[in-house]
Amino acid sequence: MTRQEEIRTLMQENIVLAVGCTEPVAVALAAAKAKEVLGKEVNRVEMFLSKNIIKNAMGVGIPGTGMIGLPIAIALGICSGKSEKGLQVLENAREYVDIAKEWLATHEITIRHKDTDEKLYIECCCHSGNEFSKAIIAQNHQNFVLVQKNDDILLHKDWQNQTKDGNSQSRDKDVASTLSAREIYDYADKTDVSFLEWIYQTAVVNEAMAKEGLTKEYGLGIGRRLHMDKDKNMREDIISYACAAADARMDGATLPVYSNSGSGNQGLVCVLPVFEYAKRKNASKEETIRALTLSNLMSIYIKNKIGRLSALCGVVNASMGAVSGMIYIEKGSLLQVCYAIRNMINTITGMACDGAKPSCALKISAGLNSAFDSMLLAMNNTVVNNTDGIAEDCIDKSIENLGRIGRMGMNDMDDLILDIMVHKKH
Repeated sequence: MTRQEEIRTLMQENIVLAVGCTEPVAVALAAAKAKEVLGKEVNRVEMFLSKNIIKNAMGVGIPGTGMIGLPIAIALGICSGKSEKGLQVLENAREYVDIAKEWLATHEITIRHKDTDEKLYIECCCHSGNEFSKAIIAQNHQNFVLVQKNDDILLHKDWQNQTKDGNSQSRDKDVASTLSAREIYDYADKTDVSFLEWIYQTAVVNEAMAKEGLTKEYGLGIGRRLHMDKDKNMREDIISYACAAADARMDGATLPVYSNSGSGNQGLVCVLPVFEYAKRKNASKEETIRALTLSNLMSIYIKNKIGRLSALCGVVNASMGAVSGMIYIEKGSLLQVCYAIRNMINTITGMACDGAKPSCALKISAGLNSAFDSMLLAMNNTVVNNTDGIAEDCIDKSIENLGRIGRMGMNDMDDLILDIMVHKKH
């Protein structure tokens, strides 16, 4: 496999269609697999979940149900899920919601925290009389590492060779960990466009979710209100698309979106601002494809440093991807892309993830406003000093510093946020 093919494979593995927030969807996927393996009526379900899965699934809308949280996602996985659909396992949720609600009312579901250093861990046990099945997903949202029926092990992967910081994804020197900002820029800028054009479909699909959020009331309606403001400028208009898409997605809209690094919202932020900016700047289709490639790949690279699930909000890396793509549309240089990312590292590092929920759209607005501010400075060759905070002259070293904060510096914050969320009164 050539280096170009390795990078395209990396992108295609990280940019996939998903229906609904990816954490409860992954839980539904595990439930669907365990039910399929059991092969009979499920009487009782036990779920053991890492804290980040619990945090990101507690308050988010489940597509087509008008409900939030894990129990309905699990019930839908049991009643209608087909594991071969992957992150589109809930695409028919609306048709089965009444059946799932009835099942939920008459069956026992137990959800417990799994004490593990793995940020992404889902273990589903289905019981029927004296028989049971088990399906475990770990490290990424579709990665089954164990499938079991009674005493028969049907699938087993050796996945627990973790690094000491708990970031098991980085234990191998994979393609993402060997990238650099320069290689990413060159790949987007110089690769034959026919090799990249598949990325354009992400914009078509994700814009449909934006239009859903712009035309109907979802969540806080942040995107719709920004878009309807008669005094809005181009920046606010562009930001409104990403916010509206998140409004709809977090409130249970059933349309699919292309995710990035396991997150639908990150996919929206990587794609929509770049696509809308390109349209307003009359960029060619080739320029748009290259900008979308740069945005998505830069976000994957930065997210690899932070870790798949983190106390650091995914808007951080995704909006850094977006600013890279928008600067490309402006015919900016690699140096100006690096300047913008460095400016953003000194602006939004530390934005905490307090779970997936409708107000994620507010964080998207904050991240993209930072992107526009940082682009304005970078296009005038203005960058924060290397004496400021965690910024260094080398952009890759600055990104690594950001990653260390996300992987290691915010673990106590993650525990505290989850404790507050679990124990607060409604």
